[in-house]
Amino acid sequence: MLQQSNRQPTEVPTRRVSFSASLQDLPVHFATDNDLILSHFFATLSSVFPDGEDYFVRSVRRFRDQVTDPVLRRQVAGFIGQESLHGREHRVLNDRLNQLGYPTQRFEQLVQRSLRFRERIATDRANLAATAAMEHFTATLAQLALTNETARILPGHPAICDLLTWHALEESEHKAVALDVYRAVGGSERTRIWTMRLLRIGLIVGIGLLTLISLLGDRATYRPGRLRASWRHFKGTPMMHRSVWTQLCDYDRADFHPDDHDTIALVEQWRSELFGESGRMVGLLASAES
Repeated sequence: MLQQSNRQPTEVPTRRVSFSASLQDLPVHFATDNDLILSHFFATLSSVFPDGEDYFVRSVRRFRDQVTDPVLRRQVAGFIGQESLHGREHRVLNDRLNQLGYPTQRFEQLVQRSLRFRERIATDRANLAATAAMEHFTATLAQLALTNETARILPGHPAICDLLTWHALEESEHKAVALDVYRAVGGSERTRIWTMRLLRIGLIVGIGLLTLISLLGDRATYRPGRLRASWRHFKGTPMMHRSVWTQLCDYDRADFHPDDHDTIALVEQWRSELFGESGRMVGLLASAES
């Protein structure tokens, strides 16, 4: 049985935070400058997370008993804990967004049905390959958020910025777990690479279509000039930079590993800023554990 590579092991702690109280004053168009497309984009992205995270957990958990490396086994436990909490907190956000008129709950149902169908027709190893590929997506966006202040504040409302920053930190902490498990149980490189090639296009097109559907249900979309101005702004955001696409495509290398993008110092910086002795999210952690 293959084992985890001799890379520096990363701690994957489970932090029981709660954002529900801080989301109560969320405005309809919450993104920076009340931006229309960004608000719908982040709402759509959040709607994908809960059942996506549940799928990731199931995909990795099916192979947990086959992992013999003690470091990787601890990381798998942390991965499951972190992803479960990500799903819980995004469901809280999605419930609030649904109250504001976003179709987040309908999108959640669509994602759930799609992933359950995939699990029925694909092998466990193929689902693990998909999880590893999608984890590279989230790790890429997480690194962008943690290194680029402009990207980090695009969600606008402080509660959503905090939720996504916490999410980004933990995605960076466990970014290698699914791929390490995939390789530890003998997953093929050909399947890994082709899974990403298909998902890379599918996810981008899918999120784009769902965002468009969400926009079509918003009266503000039809106000003269607003959609055009928002699109011009969206095209100039860091998410649209070529470097993001380049990092996504890096997954196709035969010798790729998530730790090739060194985020050790970045993770330590944000652990301290968010959950250190005077970290700005310690209060959220304390209230969740009380």
